Amino acid sequence: MTATLLNILTGINRTSEPSSGSMVLVNDLYRAMPETRTTFLGRAPVDQGWLTAFDHLITLSTAKRPHGPDFDPYVAELTREVSALIEEIQPDAIHAQYLGFALSLAFARAAGSIPVIALAHGPDVMVAERSASEREAMVEVAAASAAIVAPTSVVADRIDRLTGHRFTDRLHIIPWGIRLTDARVRDQPPTGAGPLSLVHAGRLDDNKSTITAVEALALTDQPHHLTVIGKGPLREHLEQRALELGLRGRVHFDPFLSRAELWRRLPDFDAFVFTTKGMEAFGLMLIEAQAHGLSVAYSDLPGVREILGNTGAPYTPGDPHSLAVALDEMGRDFHRHKALTRAALTNARRYDIATTGRRLRELTLRVTS
Repeated sequence: MTATLLNILTGINRTSEPSSGSMVLVNDLYRAMPETRTTFLGRAPVDQGWLTAFDHLITLSTAKRPHGPDFDPYVAELTREVSALIEEIQPDAIHAQYLGFALSLAFARAAGSIPVIALAHGPDVMVAERSASEREAMVEVAAASAAIVAPTSVVADRIDRLTGHRFTDRLHIIPWGIRLTDARVRDQPPTGAGPLSLVHAGRLDDNKSTITAVEALALTDQPHHLTVIGKGPLREHLEQRALELGLRGRVHFDPFLSRAELWRRLPDFDAFVFTTKGMEAFGLMLIEAQAHGLSVAYSDLPGVREILGNTGAPYTPGDPHSLAVALDEMGRDFHRHKALTRAALTNARRYDIATTGRRLRELTLRVTS
């Protein structure tokens, strides 16, 4: 029996390149989703590597005006552009990435009888918690959606609360995943106790709280070494803080790396340090590190705990001393470190992007029927 071919329209209102966790996720997700034809709406310039991830990639022409008094006219103009594209493409379903951002509002208003599935990513939930207008936008997209997908129960619960528990029955939890087949475990894992070679990767901003890792190194009993990979507004401040703490030889800063380059480097480290102190929708980078055989020290946030369980070493979010204790315990106790490495590999196998794609396709088939 021939499987049903789904024609899906989706998009993210950003430059079409794998520049963030959400962009990397959709790049992997729609490549992994079986029996689908996906049209993706994004922004120029377009990373040519993305042309292999989607059957059709269209760059939006409406000028972005995401803030201030021009926002409503901007969404109206974007909705007109999206309406014309929907008429041309005739998708079976629309996947609206982010709840309440401009493109998801345009999808919701232009969809007509085409079913919409809204996918939460985290930043949409965070801004809705801070802003009444963003909450209104989230409610509008939720009301227009046949289903709302969240990567964890923690995110689903926040969406449920923010939308006044009006759409509880539309919420579905589908964990994110990575391309496990591309991960490479180091050939020779650590063979004894001692200082750790640590890595932290991600955007260098206040919520990611990389400063927690830098300041923790000044408090450890052992001379662990930390490599920070990424870019962001706090890069210069972090470098200066490392110098002030006398960590010139123990903290090294590298620029942002593509995911392929980052994955080539991950097996060179002993452990990954995750430092986000606020909301984290999922923590894909944690799974990437675990899939490469790295143990992880992580800030004990509810959503992260849901993903990792007891497969990492938790510490109090934003507390350098708590992180320093966790790192020293891992460095001193080789058997614990080895057990965390084994647990990391086992946990990572739960989050294959192929499973995410299959489950999202099954949900899409249900709402289209």
